[in-house]
Amino acid sequence: MNFLAHLYLSGPNAQLTVGNFMGDFVKGSQLGHLPEMVAKGVILHREIDHYTDHHPIVGLSKDKLRLKYRHYAGVIVDMYYDHFLAKNFNEYSSQPLWAFAQEKYELLQANYEFIPPRGQHMLPYMIKGDWLTNYARKEGLHRSLTGLSRRTKFNSKLELAIQDLTEHYSVFETEFREFFAEIREHISQFRQDLINSKL
Repeated sequence: MNFLAHLYLSGPNAQLTVGNFMGDFVKGSQLGHLPEMVAKGVILHREIDHYTDHHPIVGLSKDKLRLKYRHYAGVIVDMYYDHFLAKNFNEYSSQPLWAFAQEKYELLQANYEFIPPRGQHMLPYMIKGDWLTNYARKEGLHRSLTGLSRRTKFNSKLELAIQDLTEHYSVFETEFREFFAEIREHISQFRQDLINSKL
């Protein structure tokens, strides 16, 4: 799951959402300095990643890309799935995607102090490029994949991944829909248990 899905799966709790957003930028068990609900958001982020990485439907999506993109297959599938979530956002939320995105941008800016330096560096680019809504269009997804390709150390070929999406579009979308129904149910229960638990 990429940024849009992580933010969506955070639910309505603001601090949980901030922690979930910054999950990739927090190392190991470095949670003690964070407010409790932000720390729980990091834990939520890790559960989303773990569930996604070990799900058989996601495995099917990755298998179609693994030979060509090797270990970048997972990154590509995360971005494909964010595309399908953005494109079909009205099926999953009563809030329009543009309004959801603006709300989350404002929330993250208001909690900038809690976000680790790598996330602080990235956030202005995310907002300026309006990544969350641009995922909805294949052109926007292609720009993101191309930008990521420039930042990888090796020849990842990520800029070519839009061709694979187009070729297998309906299959990837079906796999996304089946998987997303399952992760929504799983994370909804996990999130509630997490909020009610003690760290």
